[in-house]
Amino acid sequence: MNKRIILYVCSTLVFTSFAQKKEEAPNHAPLNWYLNDPKTDGGIYGVGAERAYELLNAAGKKPKQVIVAVIDSGVETDHPDLKDVIWVNEDEIPGNGIDDDKNGYVDDVHGWSFLGGATEDINNEASELSRMYHSESMYFNGKSGSTLTEADKERYEAFLKLKKSFEDDLKNSQQQLASMNAFMGYVNNVKNASNGVFTKKTNKDYTPITDQEKRIQNRLKVILLTMSPATLESEIQHAMESVQGSIKMANVNADSIRAVIVGDNPNDLTEKYYGCNRYEGPDAMHGTHVSGIIAASRGNGIGIDGIANCARIMVVRAVPNGDERDKDVANAIYYAVDNGATVINMSFGKYYTPNKELVDAAIRYAESKDVLLVHAAGNDAKNKDVEDSYPTRILNDGKWASNWIDVGASSSSKKGKKLLADFSNYGAKSVDFFAPGVDIYSTVPDAKYEDASGTSMACPATAGVAAIIRGYFPELSASEVRDVLMKTVVVYSKEILIPSANKSAKMNETCITGGFVNAAEAVEYLLKK
Repeated sequence: MNKRIILYVCSTLVFTSFAQKKEEAPNHAPLNWYLNDPKTDGGIYGVGAERAYELLNAAGKKPKQVIVAVIDSGVETDHPDLKDVIWVNEDEIPGNGIDDDKNGYVDDVHGWSFLGGATEDINNEASELSRMYHSESMYFNGKSGSTLTEADKERYEAFLKLKKSFEDDLKNSQQQLASMNAFMGYVNNVKNASNGVFTKKTNKDYTPITDQEKRIQNRLKVILLTMSPATLESEIQHAMESVQGSIKMANVNADSIRAVIVGDNPNDLTEKYYGCNRYEGPDAMHGTHVSGIIAASRGNGIGIDGIANCARIMVVRAVPNGDERDKDVANAIYYAVDNGATVINMSFGKYYTPNKELVDAAIRYAESKDVLLVHAAGNDAKNKDVEDSYPTRILNDGKWASNWIDVGASSSSKKGKKLLADFSNYGAKSVDFFAPGVDIYSTVPDAKYEDASGTSMACPATAGVAAIIRGYFPELSASEVRDVLMKTVVVYSKEILIPSANKSAKMNETCITGGFVNAAEAVEYLLKK
């Protein structure tokens, strides 16, 4: 799954976007709508954070601090709206090059990165499909059907299927890049015909040269209703770079690159103590945005208010631009658990997992240590009951982890049929509930703020609610927190549109509870117990 958000579809073009900057284009959703409550804020299905605090204050409740680990691309720890809510490892002396707390990680003052080495950091990574294909391709190099052992014949058949999937995926990326080039070429043609200016007006006034340009022009008329021209150009360029990186990484030995940069053996699954303390990484956009939703400083008069006033963000970098490795995910969970996190946000996922047992063991470990795992359902408009993504709470032994929440994304729409994000994965048996995930304004690097959409945003919205409950009701276990959030969703009884299915359904056909997470309802329920 893309770590950024599939947001706009331009004809055959699908590109990833972090959406428009607030100062460049007004958000069509109410600012900070995710904090609102459907009962008190005009039917907007936010998480009810403000109403929750009203109830808690009236009851005289005071919170305990909750460490929320954000396993992601990295976080800008000195962002003005985050610097006061970043976890500090008080047993570690900054910058002395010594593992003061003897946890195996040197100078891990705010967290750890499993994607960096002595001097460099992983930014772009191959997809898991690509890594698996290249590994199996090397194994079967020089072998043919007639020379295979009986033991290898079944594996070879699996390899052929893998090969086809890899080739189809690569072809799709190449088609996307061609579409992006066409869009950028069109924009440049408009500018050349308009003294270097690209606006809504110059786009409308431009006379298309080809049928393709006519289709692009019409699509851009729609996009420019909610995105500034400057941001549109920037996002197309960013998408081109992302897909170019994906194509490049698909054709190299990613394991070799990884070994040189990080210094570990990517295939030695027993390694735990590798990486570096450069936990911001080269591209902290995603992780910084996620962290702001959870815990941006409340009431400081700048930027936004995060959901949880008692949360401290532990930064664990394990998610590159590309697919995360099972080894890194497992080690990131172990690190978070062993260093005091009681909630872990996991806004990532993929559809192939060669070492699922490794991640399963880490999930079991978190379960044994009473740590809640909150996971994004995914942005492919897929039914997870049919095709799950990884990591998953369904372990290899068939049991479900009791400390796991899977979250779909919802919008600020008051029109019932459009309440669910059209990109969100769903599942009547696999997704627990939905949470705000469209047009979420939050922190990004360089002390800035931007809108973004995705289940990557719904996940921290839920993690923030979970942190409130763990902070104000610390007697509850991780599984009990999950149960409370499940019991207290705001149920929606009218029909909604199933993402990408173009048909109506009841909410309980898209998630287990048939509703939306709500902090106020959870708090009210617990105060009455």
